[in-house]
Amino acid sequence: MTIESGSGSARQEYRALQAEAFNRIGVRYDDAFPHKEGQVAAGEWLIKQLRPGSRVLDVGCGTGAPSAQQFAQAGCDVTGIDISPVMLEIARQNVPEGTFLELDVLELDDSLGAFDAVTAFFSLLMLPRAGITEALGKIHAALAPGGLFSLSMVEIDLDDVPFQFLGAPVRVTGYLRDEMRAAVEDAGFTVLTENHISYAPATTQAPPEIQLFFNCRREQF
Repeated sequence: MTIESGSGSARQEYRALQAEAFNRIGVRYDDAFPHKEGQVAAGEWLIKQLRPGSRVLDVGCGTGAPSAQQFAQAGCDVTGIDISPVMLEIARQNVPEGTFLELDVLELDDSLGAFDAVTAFFSLLMLPRAGITEALGKIHAALAPGGLFSLSMVEIDLDDVPFQFLGAPVRVTGYLRDEMRAAVEDAGFTVLTENHISYAPATTQAPPEIQLFFNCRREQF
């Protein structure tokens, strides 16, 4: 099953598969990935560049921890989007100041207005590479010119491969770091900082991984 054909029914089926997996995972996600040092550091980097009241979009916000919480505590106007109703309900409890919407990044349009910053922490890896290219374009369009974008992915050379994640079936995609950087730059972003860290989840249901972090700026067009 892919979403590359552009078929509406194929996209709905793909989205339903991924959403159901994260509905099943729920709070176990934060139990399995309790520290998120790289994600927290990327959020801190963004906050240093932003003024209180800045509009921040968290793509694939999950439970809202830690990123939406960070931005709300810093006085930002936070909107989170996710395809999992269960995750969104947890996020609303964790970050009552935020706005959380059931929305696929591939459905993102100008109805939410322009954002000063967008984050996508480990959410785009649930799309095939063609979908990631499309999502990067949607994120670029959602940012005000000169806006900031923080992206994290797992470094692995896969495209839309079935995978058991915390006991739930999903499909995952990854890039090697040079390919990931090129995809971000091709989408119209300038990479400002780049980092990679080794991460060991607090569960045997998820393998150790290399996490890639890119802090970027949308070019002025």
